[in-house]
Amino acid sequence: MKFDIMRDRLLDGLNDVMKAVSSKTTIPILTGIKIDVSTNGMTLTGSDADITIQTSIPVEEDGEQLIHVTEPGSIVLQAKMFNEIVRKLPTNDVEIEVTDQFQTRIRSGKSDFHLIGLDAAEYPMLPEISPDRQITLPADLLKSVIRETVFAVSTSESRPVLTGVKWQIKEDGLVCVATDSHRLARRKVTLEHLPTEEANVVIPGKSLTELSKILSDSTTPVDIFMTNQQVLFKTSDVIFFSRLLEGNYPDTTRLIPEEYNTNVTINGKSLLQAIDRASLLAREDRNNVVRFSTLADNNIEISSNSPEIGKVEEEIQVVSLEGEELRISFSAKYMMDALKAIDGQEVVIQFTGAMRPFIIRSVHDDAILQLILPVRTY
Repeated sequence: MKFDIMRDRLLDGLNDVMKAVSSKTTIPILTGIKIDVSTNGMTLTGSDADITIQTSIPVEEDGEQLIHVTEPGSIVLQAKMFNEIVRKLPTNDVEIEVTDQFQTRIRSGKSDFHLIGLDAAEYPMLPEISPDRQITLPADLLKSVIRETVFAVSTSESRPVLTGVKWQIKEDGLVCVATDSHRLARRKVTLEHLPTEEANVVIPGKSLTELSKILSDSTTPVDIFMTNQQVLFKTSDVIFFSRLLEGNYPDTTRLIPEEYNTNVTINGKSLLQAIDRASLLAREDRNNVVRFSTLADNNIEISSNSPEIGKVEEEIQVVSLEGEELRISFSAKYMMDALKAIDGQEVVIQFTGAMRPFIIRSVHDDAILQLILPVRTY
């Protein structure tokens, strides 16, 4: 195998696939990156058995030659070392040649590296995916869906299925739900084209976070394929595989109240900032709890009290306040995460009582719903 490539494009590709490579893997060859070179261009693959990322670099783009292939072939090179070498090469022109016994020579300017590679035939094959459960979302919308749900997954391994986000495709579209059993984030997406089969999968939160880093902020379409064990996200130049989580995801629909006793409509940004200020004192306390109380004349009070430090109280004018008086306590962090997901819009908060879960949603958009369980403080 022998080819020349532009260093900056090789680095871009490596940046993507390195996100899937782990030094902790039990399969030694997965500490490497697989490089396939053909007359069409180059494919880089990185994997830790849970996530697999593959990116393609064409021979030419917009009339510019990116790769010059003398002899096609495949090799697996130690990921961390290869990435470091390419990062530090002196010029933008890189020549890579593989000779007998997987000896790999990397040249750029006056630098000449020799690496020992591994047989690409030993590298695990990518699974086959059927198009029966395929949907397509623009990249920027997919990034939003991830941002608005993934923060609510559980960080505890005691119930592994809760460390993922449930994606369900039904006749009315895609519903994504994350919960750690103290809070819940739900995002609905209307689909233009429904797949032939319904789907119900749980995608690891870690996988979605890594995917989000690779996706662009454009409307480029991302094709999403689901099987019973894997999900595949495919753009024009990147393929991202993730294994799915096994286990029964709890039925979260029963958590969402049907009726509310108190409705508060408020500017999300001003509420977020007030809770942020109140949490300065709450943060020192183990639970990071703030209190929310309704007052007369369309006002609410956000307060926090730490016996060792002091207390804070702040009144906020709300857009509207309907229903019963209420005093409720909750985690400042959970509330701030929920408000950030709704992104500073006007929000309506719906309460059914001081010790019942409450709902936060955007006034303008019913697609995002956040639910938080209150904290008992008396």
